[in-house]
Amino acid sequence: MRIVQQEISFHPHPRGFHLVTDQIVKALPELHTIKNGLLHVFIKHTSASLCVNENADPTVRTDFESHFNEMVPENAPYYIHTYEGPDDMPAHIKAALLGSSVTVPVTDGQLNMGTWQGIYLCEHRDRGGSRKLVLTLQGI
Repeated sequence: MRIVQQEISFHPHPRGFHLVTDQIVKALPELHTIKNGLLHVFIKHTSASLCVNENADPTVRTDFESHFNEMVPENAPYYIHTYEGPDDMPAHIKAALLGSSVTVPVTDGQLNMGTWQGIYLCEHRDRGGSRKLVLTLQGI
């Protein structure tokens, strides 16, 4: 069993859903040596999240953002945690809904995802800053 772990940083992204699969793969040259295994990706933030979803049609990203903004609006009258701005509490809720990690199988040196799947960095703040991911690759 081989285990490789590293942390990568992303420059600030605008609010929205951003495909980061290629950057993750480029950060892990060891991926190509794994015949069977798992890649676990964890985001070290509470106002951004990760998910796996459609990677071909950019309107999916637009629809995600539109739906999440409708489902979790800013300035809800019952929010108490508001001192970091109107996008802060909704960002925490959105991140809790989507989650802080994804796990993807690795087969024959490649991520074993569907043809139209990719890993998204979901930025829920207007100005979220840089984001850090911990990548843990394990396998044989």
